[in-house]
Amino acid sequence: METKIVSVDSEVDNVRNYQQAVDILKSGEVVAFPTETVYGLGALATKREAVQKIYDAKGRPSDNPLIIHIGKKEDANKYAVDIPVAAQKLMDQFWPGPLTMVFHKRPGIIAENATPGFETVGIRMPDHPVALQLLNMLDGPLAAPSANRSGKPSPTEAEHVYADLNGRIPMIVDGGQTGVGVESTVLDMTTEPPAILRPGGLTKEMIEKVIGPVQSEGKTEKDKAPRAPGMKYMHYAPNAPLFMIEASETAIQTAVQNLHKEGKRIAVIGPEEFSIEEADWYFSVGSLHDYDAIAANLYRAIRQCDETEADVILAAETEASGVGEAIMNRLTKAANGKRYSQR
Repeated sequence: METKIVSVDSEVDNVRNYQQAVDILKSGEVVAFPTETVYGLGALATKREAVQKIYDAKGRPSDNPLIIHIGKKEDANKYAVDIPVAAQKLMDQFWPGPLTMVFHKRPGIIAENATPGFETVGIRMPDHPVALQLLNMLDGPLAAPSANRSGKPSPTEAEHVYADLNGRIPMIVDGGQTGVGVESTVLDMTTEPPAILRPGGLTKEMIEKVIGPVQSEGKTEKDKAPRAPGMKYMHYAPNAPLFMIEASETAIQTAVQNLHKEGKRIAVIGPEEFSIEEADWYFSVGSLHDYDAIAANLYRAIRQCDETEADVILAAETEASGVGEAIMNRLTKAANGKRYSQR
């Protein structure tokens, strides 16, 4: 099966290609589409067979829950119960946007394999015109993880999806490069206070301005099964081993020199201000303290490393505050926790 990439740039393309994508989804197949965070791989969340095709295409572990995407705020009540007042405030402030909230699931509607083993469901309303158009034409919920092979960097361009899933899915809707670049923040609203299960494009500080204190990632994890995507398995990994390293031009330059002595070829992911001339490849992700730009470009840079012959990848760290917390979360998983130490 050759995967088809369709555009929705022109008015004629809009009508024909949107309808084609909706028809594919209604038939129980999967379609990749852009959101404001990364590209998602969507299937009707109410159809077990359709949801299973997401796991099959991605090679995704079957105990890793899927986020449910909706096109209207009020649709959350169709799929969740006991939605607290605090959640309504967050919806009013941040939906559509990069915030997933976990609620108690309304029984018998969402396919069981979309939320394997859980009586909860993560729901969000994406802030992207293509995603919202698809959802509202479909008039149903889409289960949609990132549209990549499981464990690989999430896709921020249609070409990234094609590289991973060509031949595994029927269609990709091309909406250009995504804006946020890292997945949504996942906030568990079934605990008191609410708990961040995965940091993302919406920061803890922004949430707390609306509803008061929230718990940080991991403090309420009670079981071994992941309560939200990205909690359990190694993610976002390039082909070569990736090591986090202090965001210091001197530290990175020294590391490159040491690794060259070992005969290693080095790719570096770092800020545009650094000049690491001895690196075999250098991929800039934006200015040193512009965390929004770094988040938007991080996955692209990791994928660019896969196009090189690097033996080792060094990725400059950020401060773990604001969007920097989400960046460090993704880097830590991509590196499987490894930091480069001078030796």
